[in-house]
Amino acid sequence: MAQRLHLVFGGELVDPSKNVFKDVDDLHIVGIFPDYDSAYNAWKSEAQRTVDNAHMRYYIAHLHRLRDEENMAAATEELG
Repeated sequence: MAQRLHLVFGGELVDPSKNVFKDVDDLHIVGIFPDYDSAYNAWKSEAQRTVDNAHMRYYIAHLHRLRDEENMAAATEELG
């Protein structure tokens, strides 16, 4: 079974209605987690911690989806 890694990260948005970060250099990398449940718990903790700031958003990125192990070359490798 393939390992399913998840990245939890967040930062301040330019506008709360858009997914554009104000300062990419200031992103908060919470961590990489081995399963969705632990990533969700980390995401929820950070989201609740920053609930008073409408511009703060945290996300879960499914790192295992960046690479399709069934194919010789995944789309991300072909971008070169």
